[in-house]
Amino acid sequence: MIKLVVFDLDNVLIDGEAIDEIGKIAGVEEEVMEITEKAMQGEVDFESSIRERVKLLKGTAVEDIKKVADELPLMEGAEETVRTLKDKGYLVAVISGSFDLVAEPIKEKLGIDYLFCNRLHEEDGILTGEVSGPLVEKSKYDVLCGILEKENISPRECIAVGDGANDISMIEAARVGIAFNAKPALRKKADAVVEEKDLRKILPIIEKVAEADDKLNKMSYDEVMELKNEYEDKLSAIASERDELNKKAREMKELRDKLNSELRETLNRAVELRDKRNEINSQVEENKKLRDQINREIRKLEWSSGGRDRIKIENEIKRIDKIIETRVLDINKENELVKTANELRKKLMKIQEDEETREKALELRKKSEEYHEKVVALSEEAQGYHEKMLEYFRKTDEIRKKADEAHEKFLQFRRMASEKHEEFKSTLGEIRQINERINALRSENRSFRRRETRERDNEEKERAREIYEKFKEGKKLTKDEILLLQKHRIV
Repeated sequence: MIKLVVFDLDNVLIDGEAIDEIGKIAGVEEEVMEITEKAMQGEVDFESSIRERVKLLKGTAVEDIKKVADELPLMEGAEETVRTLKDKGYLVAVISGSFDLVAEPIKEKLGIDYLFCNRLHEEDGILTGEVSGPLVEKSKYDVLCGILEKENISPRECIAVGDGANDISMIEAARVGIAFNAKPALRKKADAVVEEKDLRKILPIIEKVAEADDKLNKMSYDEVMELKNEYEDKLSAIASERDELNKKAREMKELRDKLNSELRETLNRAVELRDKRNEINSQVEENKKLRDQINREIRKLEWSSGGRDRIKIENEIKRIDKIIETRVLDINKENELVKTANELRKKLMKIQEDEETREKALELRKKSEEYHEKVVALSEEAQGYHEKMLEYFRKTDEIRKKADEAHEKFLQFRRMASEKHEEFKSTLGEIRQINERINALRSENRSFRRRETRERDNEEKERAREIYEKFKEGKKLTKDEILLLQKHRIV
């Protein structure tokens, strides 16, 4: 039966980490919090971490720490939880690496039976940076064992509640270890996990254990053995389900990793195609610039050699000819237009483009056409790379979607496997308790048989004495009576 419930203090009975809060008033909050986090995760040993953090607090006023302690809130449901446990007759203990200045007021307020914590050294009301106490050099398991020995309680009659790596030793030793809003290092070791920051959530767990104990204690040996077989079958089924879920999680992880590898390759190919496209587009732009530059030179030649006037005259002649051809005009108007067109033609004949300029213009036009052909060819090539790039980017989207789906399934299967593992641990704990009950019943049975044997021996011995008295009176003994006398060394 459960007789003792042990709590950590920081982030369990109080909603906060005392040393981090003290670090704020000492101006070393970040340094202290960093070391605290490493200790809670199990990355550094607790003794080193506590000494290192307390050194940072040197020079802090004790009165300031007391003010911080007064302002630290209890965890939601802490008072009700401790009161309920004590009403049920459980001893309640706190084993914490925190400090007396914080823990002592909590002990008094909640009516804690046992408190073990560390002491901050001070001189004239100022911290010296030194610390001592049972939780500096000893583990929480060592301290727990002291309580168990004093109260004559076994670890199987204890429940422990903690949140960090330094709680692992007492969590593993207890009948049931509860991880309360705990770090991963502790969660892996715990028998039960509470996610909400409400300490009352541990009460149903403890009640379930108590009910199981009560039910178990009322069972006969045969009933307990039958229950053990049921739980062992259940444990086997849970293990199979957990292993199958882990297998599926591994398969999804392998698929996800494979898809991510394929995704990287496809994305790299798409980027290569994009870079090639951009490289060709750069060549397109260069050729466009060269083509446009030549075209500007051609236009300059045309304008400078009278080409501009010639084009204007030609366009005007074309306009007049179109009007004459397409409109119905009176004879005077038509004659006037014909006359104007003839004059323009005469003017056009007078404009001569020099041969050297014309040849240069032809040469430039040829170069312009060459550059234009390159622009067209390179544009088509760039478009080809662009389309391939888009194809590979579409593939990356498809692969990424599949990889994300595989990852989601991996997380789902892993979560389900973790839940099954928690169920496995819980069932294993039940089996351990059943085995203890079986051992107790066997011990009781052996004691009963020994008592029966002693009573039977006493009865036989008394009968042997009676037979011997009758033998002395001359009664003839049977073989069985003689053997009985020999057995009890009457003769």
